[in-house]
Amino acid sequence: MKLATLKKGRDGELILVSRDLSRAVSAADIAPTLQQAIENWGAVSPTLEVRYAELNEGKAEGAFDLDQSALHSPLPRTYHWADGSAYLNHVQLVRQARNAEMPETFWHDPLMYQGGGDKFLAPTEDIEAISEEHGIDFEGEIAVVTDDVPMAVSAEQAAQHIKLIMLVNDVSLRGLIPGELAKGFGFFQAKPASAFSPIAVTPDELGDAWQDGKVHLPLTVHLNGEKFGAPEAGPDMIFNFPQLVAHAARTRYLGAGAVVGSGTVSNPDPDGGPGKPVADGGVGYSCLAEVRMVEKILHGDSKTPFMRFGDRVRIEMFDRDGKSIFGAIDQQVVKYQAK
Repeated sequence: MKLATLKKGRDGELILVSRDLSRAVSAADIAPTLQQAIENWGAVSPTLEVRYAELNEGKAEGAFDLDQSALHSPLPRTYHWADGSAYLNHVQLVRQARNAEMPETFWHDPLMYQGGGDKFLAPTEDIEAISEEHGIDFEGEIAVVTDDVPMAVSAEQAAQHIKLIMLVNDVSLRGLIPGELAKGFGFFQAKPASAFSPIAVTPDELGDAWQDGKVHLPLTVHLNGEKFGAPEAGPDMIFNFPQLVAHAARTRYLGAGAVVGSGTVSNPDPDGGPGKPVADGGVGYSCLAEVRMVEKILHGDSKTPFMRFGDRVRIEMFDRDGKSIFGAIDQQVVKYQAK
């Protein structure tokens, strides 16, 4: 299934979206919001599946043309948003930028931080920033949504609790990160609101691209209309989603609607190098911090600036036939104005 949330009140209205993203139909009579659907997934998903089939067959009563700009992130807010860092090429590069060593434990114990789930941005909503000096960066990622996850589950058990998949722009303020981490207590101000793809999909919608708890497709990123990267999301993901969910639930329960992110999708070069820009024949990057670090490694200095007011980022994933799966995150950076 493909599900989305119309902008309506704080938590929106649940709709089903056709496989080609052209049509939609309300599902509010089955579950008013996606949060309520996830909380009662076993009871409501069969009914949602029937209506989804009707929508794709052109038989759904009340169906309408889909306008993605009318959609919020699938969950406009959630009780739990935890982001991992499963692509260790990304971890190595950004730690190198901070002159920090790569501990051996990172290869068998996932990194994870708990972000703010009280307000997510809509996928086409502006990224409000106070200052360009904060080092505004995008991070293209994938995330899963779970139902209720018991404490201390195994990765094999955790896989059964993954109900939906979506894309993420995990906005980072790179200029604030070193000072916060130096305190030894993790991110907070350096991680403002994230945005998610307009469409969330059940794993079966990905077909054979969903294998071993990973999405085996490129994640496409454009910056100001130019292709910035299309790294493969599958092969270099050291920890898969069941492992990340199990890690998050090691000492606590995860409530239905918990969102667990992959971290920035990142690939090294086949020859073991740090990764090449698209212009140089590489797959490019999912964030600015990586290209800046590669520039520093290769040329001694970072030349690519972080995002400036007016810059726009677009994050999307396509199937093997070139069709958009999740719709697009398409955001512009603007200067914050106090309301």
